[in-house]
Amino acid sequence: MERRVAEFIDACRRQGVKATHQRTEILRELVATQEHPDAETIYDRVRQRIPAISLDTVYRTLRLLEDMGVIARVGSMHYRTRFDANADPHHHFVCRECGTIIDFYSDVLGRFSVPREVAELGDVDSVYLELRGHCRMCQSGAKNRKMR
Repeated sequence: MERRVAEFIDACRRQGVKATHQRTEILRELVATQEHPDAETIYDRVRQRIPAISLDTVYRTLRLLEDMGVIARVGSMHYRTRFDANADPHHHFVCRECGTIIDFYSDVLGRFSVPREVAELGDVDSVYLELRGHCRMCQSGAKNRKMR
């Protein structure tokens, strides 16, 4: 976590952005979890440490962190927008039923190459792959309901 915070502070210096206490705490909250929280959840958690923080500050900071490439927006199906501070190349499995987002790593998907048709449209600087289905917990719940 401290490495990621230090990288953020360095990126802020290089880009002429202030690495404020509030911004750092918002990033720290994201880095500390693998839950892919939404802005309101981040706000509730950071507010326990910084009671004066506003929800608007959280939204603006998340937008800034996304623009800086520090975090990514994920899983915006019919759920609130969620955020991911895991900067390692990885993919997401999103449960269509409960909305859980789970990181996974795949050598096969990691070697994904941009199709020629897309490359002709412009330069691609990032690819986010998201697989959607039903997680094991929801599957077992559906099986239990069917057996009754």
